Amino acid sequence: METGYHTILVAVDGSKTADLAFEKAVQFAKQDKAKLVIAHVIDIQTFANVRANQKFIDKNVTEYAEELLQGYEQRARDAGVENIDLVIESGSPKTIIAKTIAPHVGAGLIVCGAVGMNAMERILIGSVSENIARYAKCDVYIVRPRTLN
Repeated sequence: METGYHTILVAVDGSKTADLAFEKAVQFAKQDKAKLVIAHVIDIQTFANVRANQKFIDKNVTEYAEELLQGYEQRARDAGVENIDLVIESGSPKTIIAKTIAPHVGAGLIVCGAVGMNAMERILIGSVSENIARYAKCDVYIVRPRTLN
């Protein structure tokens, strides 16, 4: 069943739920022969209070993001997706994904996990997926974690 999306953006953070979102985004991209944009946002708020080792942290976080996206890219290629872009941004994932990355890449669909790595932030000020759904100008598909029930 073709949905008609030309560009599908999937937000990943290394969590299990992001992995499920990635799998779903790959399925959509294959169905529609769409471009798959795999994005990771380095959450600068996480490191805002760490100044002493800022250069060391910046380098390691960027290297982690690059390795993370390269792993996802290889998995997408192995699954048969040919048109893939990788995006790394810094800022708040809550706003960057929907307000900056999605319009820039021309996303028709954003796929994200309902629960990511930063559970404490979700409890205090709301989830990334909630904000993506609220601010995106395109369709949003939110993947919930699988349970064993």
